[in-house]
Amino acid sequence: MIQVAPGTKVYLACRPVSMRYGFDGLAAQVANVLAADPFCGHVFVFRSKRSDYFKILHWDGSGLCLFAKYLVSH
Repeated sequence: MIQVAPGTKVYLACRPVSMRYGFDGLAAQVANVLAADPFCGHVFVFRSKRSDYFKILHWDGSGLCLFAKYLVSH
């Protein structure tokens, strides 16, 4: 579970992004595509083309955190 401060916004990128992106690539997507500051403390959620893999980028005050979640269907 990610604990965030009250008032934190969650941004969901509607277009899929390459899951090869890491910290720098996703921070660049936040800045260029979403026109937001990746170091503002908000949460940015990115999805893969098949929507089975997600990455979450969050600035926690001391550094960027990158969380990944792969959804498996049975």
